[in-house]
Amino acid sequence: MFDLRSLLAAVVVATIPLAAVTGSPAKAAEAIRIGELNSYTGLPAFTLPYRQGWQLGLDEINAGGGVLGRPLEVISRDDGAKPGDAVTVTNELISKERVALVFGTLLSHVGLAVSDVAKQKKVVFIAAEPLSDTIAWSKGNRYTFRLRPGTYVQAAMLAEEAAKLPAKRWATVAPNYEYGKSAVAAFKQILSAKRPDIQWVGEQWPALFKLDAGPTVQALAKAGPDAIFNVTFGSDLTKLVREGKLRGLFDGREVASVLSGEPEWIDPLKDEAPKGWIVTGYPWYDIQTPAHTAFKDAYMAKFKDYPRLGSVVGYATIKAVAAAIAKAGSTDTEKLIAAFRGLKIGTPIGPITFRPADQQSTMGTYIGRLMVKDGMPRMVGWRFGDGADYLPSEAEAAKMRPAD
Repeated sequence: MFDLRSLLAAVVVATIPLAAVTGSPAKAAEAIRIGELNSYTGLPAFTLPYRQGWQLGLDEINAGGGVLGRPLEVISRDDGAKPGDAVTVTNELISKERVALVFGTLLSHVGLAVSDVAKQKKVVFIAAEPLSDTIAWSKGNRYTFRLRPGTYVQAAMLAEEAAKLPAKRWATVAPNYEYGKSAVAAFKQILSAKRPDIQWVGEQWPALFKLDAGPTVQALAKAGPDAIFNVTFGSDLTKLVREGKLRGLFDGREVASVLSGEPEWIDPLKDEAPKGWIVTGYPWYDIQTPAHTAFKDAYMAKFKDYPRLGSVVGYATIKAVAAAIAKAGSTDTEKLIAAFRGLKIGTPIGPITFRPADQQSTMGTYIGRLMVKDGMPRMVGWRFGDGADYLPSEAEAAKMRPAD
């Protein structure tokens, strides 16, 4: 999906203040410095479009006069897709670069590590992409805000559709780390509540990006499920799909799958993509709202490529940062926290609010069936689910968080 030159360019850019990259005329001392980190070399399929999304947003913000009369400058770093590296990078951004706040990360365990640093250092952190709900609930803290809909929202949307199926025997396959465990737990809880007749007949927990496809598919088939809940993504998803199709695992079985409609993960399969899966994703090719059309057109004009979901997340995150600073009238941490709580912004996929009780945004996602059209994976029969309709109430969420 991305050539080596693009990847190397991204790594180089990650070490340069973005004022230099975007051509902001102001000197660094006059800019509001914002820290950012993500797994650029580890997971470029998602993070490079994400970077392009926030670059587009940053350009728009600075072209419009910046925030509080000052340009934004993003100091971007690679977190190595490792919690330890992310902790080191975050500390450097805060202590050495003197950034006003930090945003980014993709993998849930990396996001949780950065969230802990933000708490220790008393600096605001906007977790752009981590999906585990522990970051907003059981391990939430007053300095961390989360943008993307987490595993609970996506599992709830899939469980809503799964409950309509005749399937009673379900098996699960998920990466054996925070995100996978969180997604499976939420799906089981919600689907079992909707359908008490459901039986859980098997679980597979491959190590992240180390899925051994043959034994995994064999074990799933041996469990004899009527349907499968899949949480794998990236190279694990590709292996599962190819081996599962080869061995007939999906023949006559329904599959509900988190993220598998997102172009960054499914497009590499092209016409090998599985047909009929119920997936959450991003049908960028069919969304006709004015906000999305404006975003898509601007993105394609700048980067000569179509947007991925990461593009939307990056764009929305930097816009949220700018809106919070403007609302706070300052980069003071306590004023930023107050500004983020209840903050409302528009995004390419609809308006969102950062809920005061759990500091989780109400961003939603799309759900539909996966098909292949003109040799490429496409979501069909899709609908948009607003995160506000699937999240626990703010009162319930507040009870799940530790005291500040």
